[in-house]
Order: sequence, then C-alpha cells, then structure tokens
Amino acid sequence: MGEDGAKYCHESKQRPPEEVRRLLNRLSRVEGQIRGIRGMVERGAYCPDILTQAAAATAAMNAFCRDLLASHIRSCVAEDIRAGQDDVIDELVDTLQKLMK
Repeated sequence: MGEDGAKYCHESKQRPPEEVRRLLNRLSRVEGQIRGIRGMVERGAYCPDILTQAAAATAAMNAFCRDLLASHIRSCVAEDIRAGQDDVIDELVDTLQKLMK
C-alpha cells in the first residue's frame, strides 16, 4: 500500500474476465505447441522441423508477453503514475530489460 493507504498494482492484479480468458487461451496454445515439440523429439523428428515448431512456440510466448505487458501499462502503470507513484517507471524499465535479454 502507498503512504496514503491506497493499494497499488504492485501487490496483485484483479483482471477482467475477458483478459483472463484471452491470456489463458494464449497459454493453452503455447502448452499445446510445447507438447507437440516434445512428441517430435520423442519420435525422432528431423531437427529443422523441431526448430521450426520451437520458433513458433517462442513467437506465441512473445505474443503472450506483449499482451500482458500492454495490459500492465494501460492499467497498473497508468494508475500508479496518476497516483503519483513514479517508482512504477523504474519497475517498468526493469521489466522491459528482463524481457529483452
């Protein structure tokens, strides 16, 4: 909580049901892709075929991260800045640096 007792997004996030559904759908697709890749490895599939599927799974995970990041910026970051909690900018920069490794 902030000094004035207000609760900021740093602690938790109450997501709208539509956002939860969208994020879970993306994760389900990634899970399916990973299971498919595992099956390819178990069956001894050709390396370039596995790599192509791995790249698709990576792209799907990146899409999940972009969606979640956009939501975070539009809600938590914007709300915290409006409330005078400029330290959220440093947190955002740290998060972006981790994503760009």
